[in-house]
Amino acid sequence: MWNDAAEAQKLMRERQSLDEGINSVRAFEQQLKDSIELIELGEEEGDADIIRDAEETLKGLRTEAARRQVEAMLSGEADSNDTYLEVHSGAGGTESQDWANMLLRMYTRWAERQGYKVELMEIHDGEEAGIKSATLLVKGHNAYGWMKTESGVHRLVRISPYDSNARRHTSFSSVWVYPVVDDSIQIDINESDCRIDTYRSSGAGGQHVNTTDSAVRITHMPSGIVVQCQQERSQHKNKAKAWDMLRARLYESELKKREEAANAEAASKTEIGWGHQIRSYVLQPYQLVKDLRTGVESTAPSDVLDGALNDFMEAALAHRVNGGADAAVDDLN
Repeated sequence: MWNDAAEAQKLMRERQSLDEGINSVRAFEQQLKDSIELIELGEEEGDADIIRDAEETLKGLRTEAARRQVEAMLSGEADSNDTYLEVHSGAGGTESQDWANMLLRMYTRWAERQGYKVELMEIHDGEEAGIKSATLLVKGHNAYGWMKTESGVHRLVRISPYDSNARRHTSFSSVWVYPVVDDSIQIDINESDCRIDTYRSSGAGGQHVNTTDSAVRITHMPSGIVVQCQQERSQHKNKAKAWDMLRARLYESELKKREEAANAEAASKTEIGWGHQIRSYVLQPYQLVKDLRTGVESTAPSDVLDGALNDFMEAALAHRVNGGADAAVDDLN
């Protein structure tokens, strides 16, 4: 513990996670016991208010139990890790770039609701509005496990605020989620297979931004994977973080290959991979968000776009596990 600070911190994080899990289950059991006793007391005294309050508590515990059951599925090798999330606008110019910006905000709000820490690694603004692309780093226990089912194409239907004729437009943006690779996962990269480019950062950030080539882009030529970072003012620091991102992308690519192999053998195979539409957000002519993999719907798009994603994530995780996808992750252990 004293001789290896990094290992000590890792061990303490694991201890904290286990401690929180045990304490939350104990609190859950106590609430259940108290609610049952209150109902019995209310029945003895004929107090309908006590019974009603206890039943409401039990309904909340049922919802919490369902959430914990889904969380128990997060047993993959990287599920407990921090995660990167990339958003890319599709074809369609300003419309798609604005939609990409809405998605970036949606995932930021969701992460904040979970108590996760969010860092903006890089962003490319659109010409008129919105963004062309952006990368978030989401830090917190099980961040990747919760967000891993969000990779795919997201479709928006609305009356365009950029159309003077108020016509309905359909926009597409893509989301890519991959885990932060910690020291327990070995990823070897041949630097001769990579091209490193530097460029000037974009966006707000003071006088230093846009004056020096501090941003870094790394292209892994064998796989075609491209990562970029402009978070730091130092080119050296951005390059180090870009290498970390590349290692994470290559690791996620291997996870995806294993998952696809498992799905190919599953009788209930459902393709939910990158490049396929996973969710539709309709704001006009009616209000509906629908996940095309699980059928989960919400008639409150404004809430969903403000980060209310847990119902969609939980259903997608259950769907993924039932399809045998987690067997692929277990193969990597």
